[in-house]
Amino acid sequence: MSFKSLIQDMRGEFGSISRKGFDVRFGYGRSRSQRVVQDTSVPVVDAFKQSCWASMPPELLRDVLMRIEQSEDTWPSRKNVVSCAGVCRNWREIVKEIVKVPELSSKLTFPISLKQPGPRGSLVQCYIMRNRSNQTYYLYLGLNQAAASNDDGKFLLAAKRFRRPTCTDYIISLNCDDVSRGSTTYIGKLRSNFLGTKFTVYDAQPTNPGAQVTRTRSSRLLSLKQVSPRIPSGNYPVAHISYELNVLGSRGPRRMQCVMDAIPASAVEPGGTAPTQTELLHSNLDSFPSFSFFRSKSIRAESLPSGPSSAAQKEGLLALKNKAPRWHEQLQCWCLNFNGRVTVASVKNFQLVAAPENGPAGPEHENVILQFGKVGKDVFTMDYQYPISAFQAFTICLSSFDTKIACE
Repeated sequence: MSFKSLIQDMRGEFGSISRKGFDVRFGYGRSRSQRVVQDTSVPVVDAFKQSCWASMPPELLRDVLMRIEQSEDTWPSRKNVVSCAGVCRNWREIVKEIVKVPELSSKLTFPISLKQPGPRGSLVQCYIMRNRSNQTYYLYLGLNQAAASNDDGKFLLAAKRFRRPTCTDYIISLNCDDVSRGSTTYIGKLRSNFLGTKFTVYDAQPTNPGAQVTRTRSSRLLSLKQVSPRIPSGNYPVAHISYELNVLGSRGPRRMQCVMDAIPASAVEPGGTAPTQTELLHSNLDSFPSFSFFRSKSIRAESLPSGPSSAAQKEGLLALKNKAPRWHEQLQCWCLNFNGRVTVASVKNFQLVAAPENGPAGPEHENVILQFGKVGKDVFTMDYQYPISAFQAFTICLSSFDTKIACE
């Protein structure tokens, strides 16, 4: 039997197995289901044990899974790679070794990919759809150049805006139908001050061993079965965003700065590295998916950090600033080159580049790390690359949506 026939046979048999044990759902918002793969029942294991693939030699199994990973390199067909990881623990470990991080593969495969830095030298093209009625924002991976116009994309993240008396929270979840701090798919949040000029990005789990948790006055106690005892629950600040005040009311684009608490400034230099999370914390170490989720719930934080102005004083942290636009005399507006990715003029549009730590800017400080812009009434493009992740890029873009009393 040829290797091609072997793979085809495997896909056919595995397809019948996966249909019994997995629910592959696609969609957007509450009217359509979220695009994820969920485990549902035990029969998948029983069906697999009766399959001829249960006794396959490890070397051959690895080769087969590698061929599948290489051939199913784009969504929606890449869901087959995720399904392979859900067959059993042995398959899961092999797939985890085969699938490379986005920095090397430029692919978003598992939920943990959203917390890992993007590829070097190329932008991951995404788009955000805004639902004004319920103040919810949905992040999609663009599958083609016209994805933002025909609603054809791979769902990644959802965020919901909650207005508080003194601040605004954006709760971020992996589930578009359950966006709350009590959700098992809660992965972080964005919090602003009253004026909407300073924002803090919180991750639900530490990005590195030395990350400091932000204490809360009131928080829910979680049992050891809910959270890994090795990691304390809480909100871990990973970025601070500030918008320059426009007290004189002068015309011009917004000026913003982002300080990434977990990324060193050297990450943008040749050979530089950024922290990379390897897995999302999960409630049951023995259950699939192994890329599960950590949650924490706090009612009220002690205070909002002062923001990038104070964080920037910490040496060695990566600081991002918006690329200065130029004034176009004929169009009578401020312009930036988005390479066709932005089509509607808006004060929300921006491009972020690395700010030089000391001395003049080098070539690495000219590369656009994140760009965001409007293409429709409630549709915006979001493109990012190394060293920030999709989660970090999404939160920065969400800050541009928030009302800014003193910046307009």
